[in-house]
Amino acid sequence: MKEVMIPNGSIAVEAEYTEQIIPDYKGNPFIESLPNLLSAQEAIERLAFYPEFNKSERLLDSHYRIHMVDRLFQVFQPLPMSIELERKISRAIRQGYLSRNPFSSKLAQGFNRDYHENTSNLINNKDFYSTSLGFSLIGISGLGKTSSLNRVLTLYPQIIVHSEYQEIPFSMYQVVYLKLECPHDGSIKGLLYEFFAEIDRLLGTNYHEKVMRTRPTVDVMMTVMNQVVRNCALGILVIDEIQHLSMAKSGGSEKMLNFFVNLVNNVGVPVILVGTPKAIKVLQGDFRQARRGSGLGGDMVCDRIQRDGVWDLLVDSIWHYQWMRKETLLTPEISNVLYEETQGIPDLLKKVYAIAQAHAISTGKEEITPQIIKKVAKENLKLIQPMITALKTNNLREIIKYEDIYMADIDYTDYLTRTRESINLDLRAKEIKKEQKKLRQEGSIGVKKEALIKLVELGVDIKKAQKIIDAMFSKNQDLGADDMVKGVLEQLKDEEVEGIGKKGTGKMEERESGRNAVNSSDIRTIVEQGKKDNKSAYEAIKESGYIVSFEDDIFSKGVI
Repeated sequence: MKEVMIPNGSIAVEAEYTEQIIPDYKGNPFIESLPNLLSAQEAIERLAFYPEFNKSERLLDSHYRIHMVDRLFQVFQPLPMSIELERKISRAIRQGYLSRNPFSSKLAQGFNRDYHENTSNLINNKDFYSTSLGFSLIGISGLGKTSSLNRVLTLYPQIIVHSEYQEIPFSMYQVVYLKLECPHDGSIKGLLYEFFAEIDRLLGTNYHEKVMRTRPTVDVMMTVMNQVVRNCALGILVIDEIQHLSMAKSGGSEKMLNFFVNLVNNVGVPVILVGTPKAIKVLQGDFRQARRGSGLGGDMVCDRIQRDGVWDLLVDSIWHYQWMRKETLLTPEISNVLYEETQGIPDLLKKVYAIAQAHAISTGKEEITPQIIKKVAKENLKLIQPMITALKTNNLREIIKYEDIYMADIDYTDYLTRTRESINLDLRAKEIKKEQKKLRQEGSIGVKKEALIKLVELGVDIKKAQKIIDAMFSKNQDLGADDMVKGVLEQLKDEEVEGIGKKGTGKMEERESGRNAVNSSDIRTIVEQGKKDNKSAYEAIKESGYIVSFEDDIFSKGVI
């Protein structure tokens, strides 16, 4: 898509319409201008992000490497939650646009109704299938709800510019998604101000200035918001940190939830509510709100990751990123210790792993051990230790104290478990391995070069060394430069011994027992044989060629 700059606004893309396979989506420019639907495989490839990594970075000084450890936090590994979230958002946006086709009379009727109706009376518009619009995403703190949501939203252009559709003039800005954060006091007016400010930032308008100047009532602001939402063809509205509603003064949460219902009923905009388990009481306080939040296949209620294939996948996705001089292999013991210290919370996993690396680098130990993981977790995550301990011991009395991690009141099974049946984890692992192989191949150039330089300094023929290194690397791409040097030297030594055995009397002779072989080129064998021939040890060894006379020595001839 071609990018354009909106005057005083943000970057947008020009609309490109694609033929729709699903009949319901045909003839709707808002849907036809969206990116194509993605399969699970395509969603994984688009969502996953693995920053560049080169093993040669491990050779840098410690003060550089400690800064590089922060690159860990850029890694995004799609999990079952991410894949399911992509599917739900894809469906919600398109379902929301079904009843808002700009070439349908329903859009104009909606504009007219907002000018004549009082939006405080939440009128249920039969034109919108409101019960199927939007859903709630609830999960414990640190699970990756916001990062997954942001990653999924980047699959869509935020603003699409329309100018002509099927040879019909059609000038319009389409805002595909808008993400706001619920005000800390649960104020509807605060959220409305934030909405207008964000629209102004995207489209270069001045709604926020006008609203601030006239200071209208909340009901009037809601009417204006409905008009703006229709005018910019908002595809989906995401409200993060919905748990802040529980802090609102009496009646605040109910008013805010009614406001969300108004958007769904009167405008047809899907609303996604995102928050921690603390928001459950608010959402379940009114049966109507609980029902509203359960569209498109139900809510997404996600608990911490269990110690299973999903956990292994998550650890594997970041373990390759190591900046210590000595590479640490991932063992079941280390994986178990990481789980014990983080209790399956992805955000804590990255933090503990990063801190452990920084500790290993700064102390000069240059490797990660289970003891280091336990030490850094205890010393650097002191504030959350009571929560981690409560989860470790499964002490319900203690867990209840922390509303952001308490899931016991939720009458849902673990969402990750429910979706795992529909997600092929082997496919995720394959994607990781494919990406890591690419990274290793890119980093192998520097490692091979380093090993060759060391071998040349040791007097090894560069062509022989190159051949052996290529063979070694084809078998094991995780080898470091020192490992390669050691392997080349050992192989050359074996070849040299084998060559000596072929030149001398050194055929392998079987002992009388026929079980153990004796190498006739072994010095011990030569001395023993010399005794039998009435020769001294010196004479026997010299005759075998192990002792060089002064006349034959290269230094006596001035050769260096």
